[in-house]
Amino acid sequence: MNPIAEALNSQLANTVVARTLSLFGKRIYFPKGIVAQATEAKKSATTFNATVGIALADGEPMILPTIQDNLPRLSPAEAIDYAPPGGDNRLRALWKEEMLRKNPGLVDSKVSVPAVVPGITAGISLSADLFVDEGDTVVFSELCWDNYPLIFETRAQARCFTHPVFTKQGGLNIDAIALTLRTNARNNKAVLVLNFPHNPTGYAPTKQEAEALASALVSLAEEGLNLVVLCDDAYFGLFYEEEVYRQSIFALLHNAHENLLAIKIDGATKEDYVWGFRVGFLTFGAFGLQESHFEALNQKVLGAIRTTISSSSRVGQTLLYKELSSLVYHGIKGKYARVLEERFKTVKKILDTRETGKTLKALPFNSGYFMTFELSKGSSEDLRRHLLKNEGIGTISLQDRYLRLAYSSVDNRDLKALFAAVFQAADVLAEQ
Repeated sequence: MNPIAEALNSQLANTVVARTLSLFGKRIYFPKGIVAQATEAKKSATTFNATVGIALADGEPMILPTIQDNLPRLSPAEAIDYAPPGGDNRLRALWKEEMLRKNPGLVDSKVSVPAVVPGITAGISLSADLFVDEGDTVVFSELCWDNYPLIFETRAQARCFTHPVFTKQGGLNIDAIALTLRTNARNNKAVLVLNFPHNPTGYAPTKQEAEALASALVSLAEEGLNLVVLCDDAYFGLFYEEEVYRQSIFALLHNAHENLLAIKIDGATKEDYVWGFRVGFLTFGAFGLQESHFEALNQKVLGAIRTTISSSSRVGQTLLYKELSSLVYHGIKGKYARVLEERFKTVKKILDTRETGKTLKALPFNSGYFMTFELSKGSSEDLRRHLLKNEGIGTISLQDRYLRLAYSSVDNRDLKALFAAVFQAADVLAEQ
């Protein structure tokens, strides 16, 4: 093993990070090579800097006029220069500042400085690289984003187990989460993926549920289970009902127990309406972790980034930094959130007027982009195809039993027509 990796592992000794790192996570390190030396030179090389493989003219990156013309308000350095592997330091600091503001339960010194990754998918995949070995136990909800099994089961070759999202009463099934972890943990270790607001159902836990879930996970840690909890916060902030817990579950877990490592995976993708920017963030927290531990873990993250994507888009990070720094940012973002909340309320009204006991049953939803129907009869794939072919309506079929609708992508004025077409098609197919 490389001496740098050995030194990082020694630095992390006797922490939940050391107990849960994958074999790759133990091996990986950030080399003191070209990028590290170039970073050092960028701070101190005041005469000439002949380190980075980039073409400069008069101290600025060379840029084609056809590119510059489309980025008139950005300098070449802001638009096309390499970003550091862990991301633009100004953006990282600002994202952490915003994260602390949105999650007052977080303790600044107890969480790492977020590292920039190219979207939440990359954040989840890098977390799997660092903390999941072949045969490890990974738990996520039965209804889930289809990238979870692809990342953890197909790519990482983990043993994946699922739990039902809801109880029969329609609340978050906390007992099922805890039981699935306790029953299937291997080698005193398990990885849990939590996604709130949830895709595909559009559900986020109430304050009572969030606290009960955190308590259940801490109980498992107290039993001696080394637990890594990935908080997929892709749709964070889009909460539409009063009783919803309005912080990330990460806020309840980041300093909860020395056997529980919490990882917050979030980004601007949905939070800031910049889907194609591919700018996400990776933040760590666990009871007992100190600045030296975060720095060692950061070096491993940088190594993982260096060996895969090298670094994230510079222009996306620059534009996001400028957006977050804008005096009008919060006002405009709030306006967009209210548009989505109005669509949510419209969907709720539509469902309130729908007769119960028919073909489609709406699963609980209170946040995010989506709602999901469960079919009491027939095939959701047949329904999806029928809607697409006969009505020109696109929906998502899951497990041939559920139909997901992204009301976020339909104007408020058109929601009534959308749901009327879905109801009618479901009833027609049920009678065949």
